[in-house]
Amino acid sequence: MSSSLTATLPTTIHTQTATARQRKQVLAIMCLALVTVVSNVSMLNVALRDLGLDLGATATQQHWIVDSYAVAFAALLLPFGAMGDKFGRRTLMLVGMVVMGAASGAAASLNDPQLLIVARVVAGVGAALIMPGTLSSITHVFPAEERGKAVGTWAGFASSGAVLGLLLAGALLEVSSWPAIFWASGGLAAISFLGTIAVVPNSKDPEHANVDPVGSALSVTGIAALVFGIIEGPVEGWTNAKVVSALVVALVGLIGFVIWELRSDHPVLDVRLFRNRAFGAGSLSIGIQFFAAFGFFYVSIQYLQGLLGYSPLRSAAGLMPMGLIIPPLSAAAPGIARRFGLKLVNAAGLASMSAGFLVFATLDRNSGYFSFLPGLMLFGAGMALSTAPASESIVNSLPKSKHGVASAVNDTTRELGGALGIAVIGSAFTAGYKSGLAPIPTGMPAQLREAVLSSPIAGVKVAAEASPRLGEAGVGFALNIQDSFMNGFSRGMLIGAGALAVGVVLVLWRSPKFVTPPANDLA
Repeated sequence: MSSSLTATLPTTIHTQTATARQRKQVLAIMCLALVTVVSNVSMLNVALRDLGLDLGATATQQHWIVDSYAVAFAALLLPFGAMGDKFGRRTLMLVGMVVMGAASGAAASLNDPQLLIVARVVAGVGAALIMPGTLSSITHVFPAEERGKAVGTWAGFASSGAVLGLLLAGALLEVSSWPAIFWASGGLAAISFLGTIAVVPNSKDPEHANVDPVGSALSVTGIAALVFGIIEGPVEGWTNAKVVSALVVALVGLIGFVIWELRSDHPVLDVRLFRNRAFGAGSLSIGIQFFAAFGFFYVSIQYLQGLLGYSPLRSAAGLMPMGLIIPPLSAAAPGIARRFGLKLVNAAGLASMSAGFLVFATLDRNSGYFSFLPGLMLFGAGMALSTAPASESIVNSLPKSKHGVASAVNDTTRELGGALGIAVIGSAFTAGYKSGLAPIPTGMPAQLREAVLSSPIAGVKVAAEASPRLGEAGVGFALNIQDSFMNGFSRGMLIGAGALAVGVVLVLWRSPKFVTPPANDLA
């Protein structure tokens, strides 16, 4: 890597002096930082069974161990994106890498689910400091004629980073236990820190940076309350006072955010930007894609480990066909979109993802991996086709002076969609499982009965271990657990398929066929 890049690249966003080699170095380091952030959402999915058993984490706590990171991440992206524009994107990324590394190291030594959730929140804060700078640093150093391919590469790693994280976590669990996942996360943050210092310029755009404390507080409150209510609703009941209160706070916070931003002279996000058809349709597509994707990762790993009996490494490897498809097809997607139009390619990708979810919804307890694989291939190909064009649509719809905003919105819709996907699809999975359960055989110890009721994957494990001791009743019990598991799995997949189908319709309705960068960005 060139140690002189930070000296040769200006800190203003209006000039391009990087050589081709330096641009590739920036792209590589930013993709590594991106994988560090994205993999933190998915890595723990392969360890949920171990976390549940070792820490006694309930299904709701398991949700929050995964989702607390995503909620903090999504809620803080907008204000931190604005701060990066004002004070320097590399500066905030470096702070975020330190925060994430420290939180990951702390998490590795914890043995209490509640404290682990707190550590995950802190790691999510670090992720929100890192993420906006990755895309905006890339668009800073790449000229318009190369930007589409660079954004496509970034989008490919944004999608496949989750699968890479699952594979790394699975490999670690083969030779160690779940704390190794957090040590690995801290190591990735450290490598990203060193690479960022070496090759990434500290770009900024202070003239267009709006740090809006009131708007930021309203958005953080609204997003956090919304996801909290969605996670707790299926467990506590939708009429529970805690759940109703959270949803009311979410509604007030998000409506207040929109009203405040419309009236503010310096909004953190000018919500009028969503009137721009390319910007709005691209943001919507990204949100729906990652709603489906992270909900799928959360549930599918439990399917592979629970129903098919795969080890953590084998379950992660079972998703690798998707990871192999996404990077090359994502890099090619902008070129395909330039030929056939962003609208058609984006919609085709969402439709392919929806078709994959419908395949998943047809699976039952007797289905094997090769029944699962066609849905995985459709899903992976669709995500590759839709993610890069949607990201390019967001970036190219605004002038370069607003690429920091474009990056933050891209990331916020991505992470908010992912957090809601884990919450909604994961909650539907758990609710569908519980609704199918038959009475638990008498004689089962209370601790095992509680485990069966707490989460689908724990129920499968208990049934496999306890049914031989229960005779004929145990056989029926085990089959009922498996059928209930697949009832919840199918319910979650149908919700994902429906959301993606709605996305197809909305993209075809709202998205322009092509998006051309503003004239002053073409140089």
